[in-house]
Amino acid sequence: MSPSPRSARGPATPGAVSPGPPQGKATKVLLSAAEVQRAVTRLAREIARAHRTGGELVLVGIQTGGVHLARQLAAQLGRLWPGHVTVGQLDIAMHRDDLDRRLAPPVHPTTVPVDIADKVVVLVDDVLSTGRTVRAALDALHDLGRPRAVHLAVLVERPHRALPIRPDFVGKRVRTAPGDRVEVQLNGEDGLGAVLLIRGGAS
Repeated sequence: MSPSPRSARGPATPGAVSPGPPQGKATKVLLSAAEVQRAVTRLAREIARAHRTGGELVLVGIQTGGVHLARQLAAQLGRLWPGHVTVGQLDIAMHRDDLDRRLAPPVHPTTVPVDIADKVVVLVDDVLSTGRTVRAALDALHDLGRPRAVHLAVLVERPHRALPIRPDFVGKRVRTAPGDRVEVQLNGEDGLGAVLLIRGGAS
C-alpha cells in the first residue's frame, strides 16, 4: 500500500491535514519510513528507561498525528514491559488559542480509558513547532483530571517556538524555515511512513 499524506505541520496551520505536497514546492525527505521506525523504537526505549514499568504510565496521542505515533509507541513498549500499555487520544480543537480568528475546527474523539489522576501522562505528537498545539493539549488534559506528571514525546522537533515548551523525548530535531511545512505520511491504518519537508508549504 502506498503511503498517504497525513499531518502537515507549519506555523500557520499546526493541526492541518495535507492533501499532499503543493505543486511546484521543493520537497525533501527528512526521514525515510525505515528511519521513522528506528526513531519510534528509540523513543520507546527512552521512555522505558525513564519509567520502570508501564503501570504508572498513560500514553495520550494528540489528534490526529499523535494518535498514530502513540499506538506505535505502545506496541514497542509492550515488548519492553510486561502487561498492557494504556493508550488514549485527545482532541484539542476547542482549546486552540485562535478560535476567534477562524472557522470552527473539526472535532475528533477524545478517549482516555483510565483515570489519569496520579498517573504519569506522556503526551504524544508527531511534530512540535510553535508549541501552541501542546499548550492546547495541556488545557484539554486538565479537563480530564490532575496527573502526577506530564511528559512530552514527539517524532520531529522543529524550532520556531512561540511558547516555553520543550519535549522530554525526541525522535529527530530538524532545522526549518518558518514558512516550511513538515508532513508525516501514513502507511496503512497506523503505520507511520516517511517525513517530508516542504519548502514554503505552510500557507
